[in-house]
Amino acid sequence: MVKLQNYIKTHKFSIALIILAGLFYYSFGYDLIREDLFKLLGLCAALFFVSFKLLKIEQNNFNFLAAAGILFRLIFLFSLPTLSQDYFRFIWDGSLIIEGINPYLYTPNTLIGSETSIFHGSDLINSMGALSAGNYTNYPPIHQFIFAISALLSSKSILGTTMLMRGFIIIADIGILIIGKKLLQRLKLPTHRIFWYFLNPFIIIELTGNLHFEGIMCFFLVAALYFLHRNKWILSAMLLGLSISVKLLPLMLLPLFLGYFEKGLKLKKKSPSYENEEESLGFLKLLGYYLIVLFIIALSFAPFYDKQVFNNFSSSVGLWFGKFEFNASIYYLIRWIGFQIKGYNIIETVGKILPAITFLIIMGLSFFRRNFKTQQLITNMVFALCVYLLLSTTVHPWYLTMPLLLSVFTKYRYMIVWSAVIFVSYSAYISPESKEKLWLIFIEYAVVLGVFYYESTNKKIAALN
Repeated sequence: MVKLQNYIKTHKFSIALIILAGLFYYSFGYDLIREDLFKLLGLCAALFFVSFKLLKIEQNNFNFLAAAGILFRLIFLFSLPTLSQDYFRFIWDGSLIIEGINPYLYTPNTLIGSETSIFHGSDLINSMGALSAGNYTNYPPIHQFIFAISALLSSKSILGTTMLMRGFIIIADIGILIIGKKLLQRLKLPTHRIFWYFLNPFIIIELTGNLHFEGIMCFFLVAALYFLHRNKWILSAMLLGLSISVKLLPLMLLPLFLGYFEKGLKLKKKSPSYENEEESLGFLKLLGYYLIVLFIIALSFAPFYDKQVFNNFSSSVGLWFGKFEFNASIYYLIRWIGFQIKGYNIIETVGKILPAITFLIIMGLSFFRRNFKTQQLITNMVFALCVYLLLSTTVHPWYLTMPLLLSVFTKYRYMIVWSAVIFVSYSAYISPESKEKLWLIFIEYAVVLGVFYYESTNKKIAALN
């Protein structure tokens, strides 16, 4: 008891910060509507400030910060997402699977009035929104398995299903905390950096609070990088395949591995600075790595195989490039130019060109930048993902999860800034027609690009330790 009293006395200010942050998170999860932008931004600003102070004070107390991060996540356990309605589609897809229906073959609207026994079926369709209800699912297989398990064990309860799905997300974040710490140690970087992810209010709100599964994708990705750093490339490839089977986004990073696997074939002989680096893996192992990744992806899709699945899935994914627009940057400038020249929205044309430009830039990062060391590889992954986001027509807040996590292992901090300012994108939901406030979007990207420019040009900048 005396030890406990002394511990509380020693950490009383930090404990007060945790209680304060807990109240803010509770308000976010149980007493907020997304149309209330001022309250939303106020809570976010307060949470970022409190989290920064907590991390600064307790940066050498790993277990204390880990416990705080878990506690903040558990506060959301009994809440329903406040900033996203995607979870209705998650429950719908999972319910289809436990009824023996392939979710990739039907849109929700096509099953209205059918003889399925989907619990809360009509409510789910109405709540997920017309856009989701009218299109095929675009969630890869690992997503679907989690949906199904959660729906199966929830006793046909919407809250129960969200609680189970939230449990998967929290477990994945704890996995990121553990494996991320190990990777930081291997890279000889301060281990408290992992809390720039684990204690980041953006991560807690968007993943645990709003029920987005990017954290599970990121767990498999960071585990893949950890084992690749240890030259366990077969296990790494399997984990990367699982990451892509949660979300397709890591697919675009595959070209970057070329330099990593070929390092040392030439440069190791020329430069003694590489003699202590990881052993050269070579082109044949790179080919094997890619084949294993593709095999895991194919294996995950196997239970859902149908000749129509690929067409339905690819058409749904394609909609994000050719139809939807939200919180974009460069695309909005191109769209404005298109209106001046053509007189109409040129998204269908631009939506095909911008991904091609993204691919070319990633190939440039693969061939013309060094990817020989693990930290170089991760840095270029962050650049590749940011190029993708800057050229995208749609940038939802949770899309920042992967580059934010990977930036923990680099010298760059602009992703942390972006994770704070991206909440202004929710200004779109103030109006019933979800009209964006472009001046706020401009401020968001001006701040992020300004910080990136400063970090890229200031040679004296030091990593925050």
